[in-house]
Amino acid sequence: MSLQNRLRDIRTQRGETQADLAGALGVSRQTVISLEGGRYAPSLELALKIAGHYGQTVESLFWLAPDAGLA
Repeated sequence: MSLQNRLRDIRTQRGETQADLAGALGVSRQTVISLEGGRYAPSLELALKIAGHYGQTVESLFWLAPDAGLA
């Protein structure tokens, strides 16, 4: 299973840059890039901050998806 997210979609829909989101969350822009690219799974605290920032639930932003090639 791999953690998927829709951070890039919601961020761009709201007209935010990666730097804007990084500043709001107190993380680096590189962290936002890694989150959006699926190379970094956020801590529970960071996932809750992101959800709060967007007024969403954690479950609406992040979900587990089966790895490719697995049944």
